[in-house]
Amino acid sequence: MNKALLGVALVGGLALGLTARAGCVDPRVGAQQGASALMSADLESKLSALDSIHAGGSIVGTWFVVYKPEGSTTPSGQAFIQWHSDGTEWENINYPVLGGNICMGSWKQIDQSHVSRNHYGWLYNNGVLAGFFNETETDELMGNAYVGVNNTTLYFYPVPPATEGTTVELKGTARGIRIAP
Repeated sequence: MNKALLGVALVGGLALGLTARAGCVDPRVGAQQGASALMSADLESKLSALDSIHAGGSIVGTWFVVYKPEGSTTPSGQAFIQWHSDGTEWENINYPVLGGNICMGSWKQIDQSHVSRNHYGWLYNNGVLAGFFNETETDELMGNAYVGVNNTTLYFYPVPPATEGTTVELKGTARGIRIAP
């Protein structure tokens, strides 16, 4: 998620009278109350250690994941994700509940150390459905950790009198640590 793209998304949303809140992919990076506070030094050091770990493994299980917009050092969200053996997954992210913080999708294994997911959630404008988003992500498994890159498209429904909606593209990264059963 590039800061410039986020700016375009916010300006576009304001121009259309939208203050959309996105379930699991809230584009309001600066407004993520508490997200930075939850990034303890211990957690940051664990996530930094991911760069030196390389081993295959199974994605199935529960993970703690930190999302960062492309080009940013500040997390935009933290989530618990459950990857299921039937190829489905769901996520509970630390975004406001009233804006939507539960999302779901499906995944497939690409090779021994890579998986790809296709993830969906709703966008809200003050509690009213305003659109949806689709996030695609490719993750590299490294034992009890993974790193990935994601692309997210926000699809805002048209706001009368407009007849066409707005689409916004965002990019970012994900870093996950397995939560032991």
